[in-house]
Parts: sequence; structure tokens; C-alpha cells
Amino acid sequence: MKKTKGEKVFNVFNVLLMLIIALVTLYPFYYVAVASFSRSAEFMMHEGFLFKPLGFTLDAYKVVMRNNKILTGFINTLFLLVVKGSLSMLLTIIGAYVLSKKDAMLVPAAMFLIIVTMFFSGGMIPTYLNVRSFGLDNKIWALVFPTAINTFNLIIMRNAFEAVPKDIDEAASIDGAGCIRTLFMIMIPLVVPTIMVILLYYAVDIWNSWFDAMLYLRKKSLYPLQLVLREILINNNTNGMQGGMASAGGDNETMAESVQYAVMMVATVPILLVYPFLQKYFVNGIMLGAVKG
Repeated sequence: MKKTKGEKVFNVFNVLLMLIIALVTLYPFYYVAVASFSRSAEFMMHEGFLFKPLGFTLDAYKVVMRNNKILTGFINTLFLLVVKGSLSMLLTIIGAYVLSKKDAMLVPAAMFLIIVTMFFSGGMIPTYLNVRSFGLDNKIWALVFPTAINTFNLIIMRNAFEAVPKDIDEAASIDGAGCIRTLFMIMIPLVVPTIMVILLYYAVDIWNSWFDAMLYLRKKSLYPLQLVLREILINNNTNGMQGGMASAGGDNETMAESVQYAVMMVATVPILLVYPFLQKYFVNGIMLGAVKG
């Protein structure tokens, strides 16, 4: 179809606007990456925009990798990704499948109570007291069980199961398959795109989480990566890295700036690498879980 002049002008304007937004969004990340590879002394004297490393060096990354807190934070976060991520997905899938059966007992009442939690909560202090009463205070399990299921993810997963034709579920029942077999052998393969999207949501949430750890954990050996990052950036605490800075041949005060940028990159890049592998599921998965009828 032939486009009018107005449509052509709009398309050009739209492309330019998207490019500007992309540049504004990506430049801070690019700045952090370039700064992390720059020599500390030259970077500290630089002002304005930064487009290339100022004396390329890996000293900041060497300091970060020598720091035990960073490595411990990585291990704790990976533990949470595997254990909490698996538990969250299992509970979400089972709960969503049960809630998708409208003829099941008390499903409307259960859905009402679940939706209420999206708008109201017990509050920070009652939640902390509840976690402590179960003996989870200052244990890594305090980051696993209390927030194992996200209500939003549960509803998307339920909608995905509801989008599957009921004839499939009924046919499996007629052939003698029980609920568990029907769920794991028939229903789950039909909603794989939605499952991958929910898995991505949980992974990003676990990777970026730090507030619950700050509330419930006092042992620094249990800190996840993001809480270690917060301690370094917000509190400007690089004391634990001074030995690494000295061995890297840098001044502690100037080296600290580059180390902070290197820590940001180390904490950000791993989760970004997950997106390309799940991108193909994203559009189909979110549509399958969001559209009803």
C-alpha cells in the first residue's frame, strides 16, 4: 500500500524518537562499562561524556574477583536462583492449575483471597515477626519461603491454563490420567512459553532482590550479591577490597571509583545474558497468559 506524506513523516519521526530513547537508555550502561575498564587516575580527572576507556585496564575486575564478599554473594544468589526459583515455579504451576478448574471446591473464594494480597499486606513489622516466629530469622531460608509465590505470576499462569481447551483435560481424564499426570505430561508442555516467561520474572526478581536480605540477615556470609553491591555502592564501603587494590598496583582512593563500576558490571551482565535465550518465548508466553476467552 502506498503511504501518504503524513504517514512517511510520522514513521521518520517515530524512528528518530525511538533512537533517541534507546541512546538515552543505553548510554548509562555503556558509561559504566567504559569506566570499569579505565585507569583510575585518568578517569578521576575526566569530566563530561565518556566514549572509550581512558587507558584500558582490567585492574578493577582483578580487585573484584579477589574479593571474597563478591564471590560469596554470587554463590548465595545462585543458591537462591536454583532453590527458590525451582520452588516458586513448582508452587506457581500447581496452584495455577488448581485455580484454573472453576468447578473445584472453594476456587472463587481462594482467588478472592489471593487477589486481596496484591493490594494489602500485613506490613513490614508483622511480616518480620512472623518470619522470626518460624525460626527463619538470620537464615537464608527467610529469603525463600515467605515470598515463594508471586501473585501476579500466579494469575498469569492460571490464565494460561484456562486458555487450553477443556476438551484436552477431559480426554486425559477419560483415558484414566489423574490430575498429577495430566498436569505434568499434558498441560505443562502446552504452556511452555508462559512457563519460560514466569521463570524469567522469578529469576530477575531473585537476582535484584536485596531488601528482604537486609531485614532478615545479619551474617554477611549469607548476603546475596545485590546486598553486597549495596554495601559497596551506597555505603561506599570498599575497605574489604584494599588488599586487592594494593596488589593491583592502584591507589586505594582513586581505585575505589573504578572498582564500584566494575562491581556494577559484574552484578548486571549475568542476568542480561539470560534474556536472549528466553526472548523467543516472551511475546507468545505473555499473550497466552494475559488474554482470556
